[in-house]
Amino acid sequence: MSRVEPLGFIPPQLPTLTDQPPEGEGWIHEVKHDGYRTLLVIERGKARAYTRQGHDWSERYRGIVEAAANLRCRTAILDGEVIVQDERGASDFEALQLALRFWPGRLIFYAFDLLHLDGKDLRQRPLLERRTKLKALLGKDLASPLQYSEEFVGDAGAFFTACAKHELEGIVSKLANSRYRSGRSKAWLKTKCFAEGEFILLGIDRDRK
Repeated sequence: MSRVEPLGFIPPQLPTLTDQPPEGEGWIHEVKHDGYRTLLVIERGKARAYTRQGHDWSERYRGIVEAAANLRCRTAILDGEVIVQDERGASDFEALQLALRFWPGRLIFYAFDLLHLDGKDLRQRPLLERRTKLKALLGKDLASPLQYSEEFVGDAGAFFTACAKHELEGIVSKLANSRYRSGRSKAWLKTKCFAEGEFILLGIDRDRK
């Protein structure tokens, strides 16, 4: 009788930064959530949460882990982002830091990929197929700390402009038929609504008044 290996951490697939969202068909686009990349591993009626580097943060994400353990599946690995939303529904990274210490009930896991389900490795299946199974698994409970990251199909430039107007961090574009590959990938592209840089502070001019 063959021994079934337990599920564990899988290094996540990472998007490549680009200046402009991709053009043409074959892409889906999601809002880029500003939070902590997280993998949820469900097995034998229990769940564990891992950071992008593979650290076990199950205790910090207790509400999320408990909800994941109650999903209708025997085994699963979900990929997503843990965030806290502001009054507009946008992710708020500063509020996330506070929630981790004082208000863990505010934490939400936005799932955008499904790597395993009920003993089957889905990483070789097309992205849209994986996401269809993920959406069915999560259901539509808006009160749950587990939510599905909706996609946009169509004009990526228009979607990016709309996200910028709403002061969101950016978008992530993914090839709809792509397989899941751990590490940096050009099948996933992220476009930020603002630029980042490092600068040297030369001095401060203080208002005497």
